[in-house]
Amino acid sequence: MTTATAQRHLLLHMTPNGSFGPDGEDLLVVRRGEGPYVEDADGRRYIDGLSGLYCCQLGYSYGPEFAEAADKQLRELCYSPLWTGSAHPTAIELAERLSRIAPVGIEHTFFSGGGAEAVETAWKIARRYHALRGEADRTKAIARRGAYHGLTIGALSLTDDPGLTDPYGPPAIDTRFVSNTSRFGLAPEFADDTAFTAHLLAELEAEILAEGPETIAMLIAEPVQNRGGCITPPQGYWQGLRALADRYGFLLVADEVITAFGRVGEWFGGDLYGARPDMVTVAKGITAGYAPMGATLVSTKVTEVINRPGAVLNHGYTFAGHPLSAAIALRNLEIMERDRILDNVRGLQDDLAQRMAALTDLPIVGDVRGTGFFYSCELVGDLDGGGFSDRVRADLIAGLIPRRLREAGLLARVYNRSAPLVQIAPPLISDRALLDRIAAIVAGTLAEASARI
Repeated sequence: MTTATAQRHLLLHMTPNGSFGPDGEDLLVVRRGEGPYVEDADGRRYIDGLSGLYCCQLGYSYGPEFAEAADKQLRELCYSPLWTGSAHPTAIELAERLSRIAPVGIEHTFFSGGGAEAVETAWKIARRYHALRGEADRTKAIARRGAYHGLTIGALSLTDDPGLTDPYGPPAIDTRFVSNTSRFGLAPEFADDTAFTAHLLAELEAEILAEGPETIAMLIAEPVQNRGGCITPPQGYWQGLRALADRYGFLLVADEVITAFGRVGEWFGGDLYGARPDMVTVAKGITAGYAPMGATLVSTKVTEVINRPGAVLNHGYTFAGHPLSAAIALRNLEIMERDRILDNVRGLQDDLAQRMAALTDLPIVGDVRGTGFFYSCELVGDLDGGGFSDRVRADLIAGLIPRRLREAGLLARVYNRSAPLVQIAPPLISDRALLDRIAAIVAGTLAEASARI
């Protein structure tokens, strides 16, 4: 299949589909993968510096093991729904397995097809929970500025990006947005964790009180916020979120679609920061990209209410907990434990942190943020941290930087919306030499870009 065929018949996601050349010559067609590398249709090899789309935690060489698990499952049972009193053994086993690694108090799983569905499920469960407790007026959500929680119409309501939301009219969920945890560009006193945490929580509490605590159903936040550039929280922040949720009666949701399953060196990113959520949304790394799956993990506190005798959770998806995806997820968790994938991240994350922090010596790099195998560089247009002109954005951010990264054999993410960013999220199997190579390519590319400012 040629790129021209794709141009004629395939609608790509989050893509200006009409902007490719007549033969689709600008389209990257990935045909195979091996280890942490992928190869395009022309045989060029790249380091997959974004793990596909934060999915391929194990890289691309475990196919035979996953094929074995898939073959066994498909020979036994190809499909059975989790619907109207029906279940199947693989989904039951996976739910039990997830309960053993989930945050404290999380014992149940509602499966879905992906991350956005998992987020919408969390919203529906929150609404059902409050209604069953006689608090049906809790119809509002709180999310954070710059957050991205998915593109289905409900999840989009929790996403703070006018470019994504405005084309589709009023949001389905009445959402208020508060500050995220980025300190870049803030007053020097916020370098102190205690002061910054107090500031953020005071702002949040003021918003809760202004809206009316009795109207808030849930707050959703990522342990490390992806949109805006791998934004980590200050010490005490998640404990403060828990305290406010308990004080005012709303549910706390950790969106771990990206951060779960080892991305930051723990099974769940919230574990790194002492988070105690009522629900956790996951997808991507749950199957290491070998099959589609999402899930909403739910605390006993919540299920004790929504599972009351006679109560019905009127919500579901045809392919949720599909036997094939569940079998793949179980094999993924088995491999991650057997091959000590979390230990690999923990053992190398300090080295990667040092390599990435050194990038701030470049004039174009205003800030470096992240943890584990998850980092972003926020780019600035001058030594005073100023912005880019439209011309420079077009030349450097949309042109030179992504082109040079790819020419050097690295697939990374280059944002050209609001604050420009270069982001990496390499496979969790990466060794020190590969991480050094990734950092060196990013450094060389941004050094060239710096010289052109």
